Amino acid sequence: MKFPSHVSLSQETREELIELLNTCLANAIDLHWQVKQAHWNVRGKHFISRHELFDAVADHVRKHADDFAERAGALGGYAEGTIRLAIRNSELEEYDLAAVSGEEHVRALLLRITAYAASIRQGIHRSENLEDPVSEDLLTRILAEVEQDLWFLESHLYGSTVQASRREGTPTGIPEGLPPPPHA
Repeated sequence: MKFPSHVSLSQETREELIELLNTCLANAIDLHWQVKQAHWNVRGKHFISRHELFDAVADHVRKHADDFAERAGALGGYAEGTIRLAIRNSELEEYDLAAVSGEEHVRALLLRITAYAASIRQGIHRSENLEDPVSEDLLTRILAEVEQDLWFLESHLYGSTVQASRREGTPTGIPEGLPPPPHA
């Protein structure tokens, strides 16, 4: 902890929350630039809709980073938000630089955004256990937006491939090459 805070949580609790928020910040910064990588390099069918969707998702994640950093600051923490710190502390896998087609980018983003969502969900549970409803609420609000972005991305993979799979008896409706959702 670097700064004073009058938030009515113990110093130990605030330190733990600041660490959690800095991990979320690192993940958000890393994810933002991975989504921008897809935005800049997407090609193929449905180019413009995916290009614009990726930009919207990147904007959401950039805002999440700001929210994580500001909450860490409110708790007396120091936001560790440089690119180098983010890369060192991010829990996300490196982006698939072989992705070119829109579908390849959507698949790559889904894997990373699913991991990002899972880390935020863990943060919600941790915030609840630490009795910090403000951080819990912040993370819950962000998770709702992330899950909507996941839905928008997943929707780009549904079509003839999935419809054919369903006719052939595939129960999940998951497009080929993409793992089932974590709860399936």
